[in-house]
Amino acid sequence: MRTSIKTFLGAAAAGSLMFSLAACSPASNTSAAPASSSSSASAETAKPLASIPALTGTSTAVKLDASFAKALETLKLTPGVIGTAALTDGSLVFPITGGKVDYYDPSKDYRPYVQGLISHAGSGFSLTSGDTKVDLTNFTIDPGTSKLYGDVAVNGTTAAKQAYIFNLDGSTLKPLAKAGDTAILEGTRVLISDTAAGLLNKTFKTDAVKAGMLVGIAKITVNTK
Repeated sequence: MRTSIKTFLGAAAAGSLMFSLAACSPASNTSAAPASSSSSASAETAKPLASIPALTGTSTAVKLDASFAKALETLKLTPGVIGTAALTDGSLVFPITGGKVDYYDPSKDYRPYVQGLISHAGSGFSLTSGDTKVDLTNFTIDPGTSKLYGDVAVNGTTAAKQAYIFNLDGSTLKPLAKAGDTAILEGTRVLISDTAAGLLNKTFKTDAVKAGMLVGIAKITVNTK
């Protein structure tokens, strides 16, 4: 049956640390675009052990890896923030603006056992080289596919809506932590997708952006009340 968020977090802290708002669920990456939920047919009739029906924040932060910063320097790409995003102590921070997450029993046969969407509307970051600027905004995390999607614009013109930008590798995820009325999941590796690599290479006329390039380490903080 559905439980309260406090009960959910308690169970996660006790042993169900695979709760992956940070998109660490070991699901196959087969989705081409985010749906309303990454639900499977078998999960449609199953009841989640716990549910967060309305995420209210607070943020997803990505601590930029030194190798990514070096790659930007080599490519002569200047990063910037957009909208409500911020660059703080080497981390890009994107406020969570909505979404939901359901957690199913991982011992059952159906997968993925973490389903939902995490939205970050009105924020993003840019990459600029000369008179060419690429904006990546309105990120959506799909925990069930371990993918992050976003809108892409080149010099103010939309190039793609909710394109597959980053792969999220949760194999290095740390145990769930709690701080006051928030829960914190940290350690997911953020990697450039093949889709984003192709788009950036084409836009900036290079072949130096590689799929799987490490961008940084994600830290997701959500309200528990």
